[in-house]
Amino acid sequence: MNTKNIAKNTEKQSITRRNFLKTSCIALSGAATSLGTQKLLGKERPTEIPNINPGYIGPQFFDRHEEEALLEVLESRSPFRYWGSGKPTKVLHFEENFAKYMGARFALGVTSGTAALDCAVTGLGIGPGDEVIVPAYTWWSDYTCVVQAGALPVFADIDNTLNIDPIDLKRKITPRTKAVIAVHLLGGLCDMDPIMDIAGKNSVAVLEDCAQCVGGSYKGKTLGSIGDVGIYSFQVNKMMTSGEGGALVTSNPLIYERSARFHDMGTINRLFLDRSGPSQVQTFAGENFRMNEFTGAVLGAQLSKLDTMLTQLRSNAESVYNGIKNLPGIRLRNRPDPKGDIGYGVYFEMKDKATRNRCIEALRKRRVPASTLSGSVMLPVQESVINKRTRHPNWPSFNSPQGKKMKYGPDSCRQTLGIFDRFVQVRMGAKYTRRINDYIIDSIRMVYNSLV
Repeated sequence: MNTKNIAKNTEKQSITRRNFLKTSCIALSGAATSLGTQKLLGKERPTEIPNINPGYIGPQFFDRHEEEALLEVLESRSPFRYWGSGKPTKVLHFEENFAKYMGARFALGVTSGTAALDCAVTGLGIGPGDEVIVPAYTWWSDYTCVVQAGALPVFADIDNTLNIDPIDLKRKITPRTKAVIAVHLLGGLCDMDPIMDIAGKNSVAVLEDCAQCVGGSYKGKTLGSIGDVGIYSFQVNKMMTSGEGGALVTSNPLIYERSARFHDMGTINRLFLDRSGPSQVQTFAGENFRMNEFTGAVLGAQLSKLDTMLTQLRSNAESVYNGIKNLPGIRLRNRPDPKGDIGYGVYFEMKDKATRNRCIEALRKRRVPASTLSGSVMLPVQESVINKRTRHPNWPSFNSPQGKKMKYGPDSCRQTLGIFDRFVQVRMGAKYTRRINDYIIDSIRMVYNSLV
């Protein structure tokens, strides 16, 4: 099979962040179907199918707080963050409160998680001639931010955390490696101790992508505050949302100033220097990724509810994990700090792809929102990545000697492909009830026992 067909087949298996709810977040309606009873976990339970709909988490918590915050912006006639008829403060206050929540000195509100990655890469001074290590399974933005900087993406495999494998990370470091993007994927966190140790010993910067794990933590530290810089997304699929939006946090004044300049055409507003201190950077060419007051208003209201969202989602996920963890031989997702996982889903591994597919099919028949790993892309086997296609044929990323030698495709991510083919994802919802959790537990136990 040629690489083009491999890329096309893998792309069919991949589920984008924008459409994955069609397959893994099945909204159910209508009368419940009775399947009788079954004896599991030592007691009789009715197997009537409840209405299982994980939904979009953030919007489930929308209430008068978001409404009032938006009305305040409308009434002030000041939707632009720097000035207006009134005194715009929504983005300013969101940044200050977000930085405090995440345990960082500085926060920068931007238009998306992708924009936050572009700002972070700029903040780290990454450019042509540099290499950045990226997980083989993650979202496009972790790849494109490196390419857009003119640097070279180098893929590392994931492990059973479903995040970057520290062992392969170490193998992929060269004298040209400038940074690693540690992506906390699918609500679960990277094993940060070995990543930070390897990066520190090799003078490699650590960029934490917390887009899919907003509010997660690792050994008492909030994700995004452990590495040199962290980014977040507030797109509708994320924990807290404003539809679109993003943020960057760091405690490094130079990274912060470079990022703030890049998000505003290379210029700097006085408010950012009031935070970080005297300017260390001259004006340079940047982009326009400024957050507006409407977005800041919604995010400010959502941030005040983040702990509640996390508590409810985590509680439901832990209930299901506890209900299936004693199944004979079951291999659950490796969670370096279970308390820090945000509970986005429950993940377990089957012996091979065929068994995984049968497991998903059987769970779906019982209306359980099961799927393959979703919300990201197997990047090294995408056609545009294999062929190193950029916006201009002379783009520097792949025109250096190292860039020309770099080969992508299935051989660059065999371990990741295997993991993807074996794992089952069951989506959790913040509004699940005990009845729903018990039904999911019983369904997983029944299906798993029928397949092993």
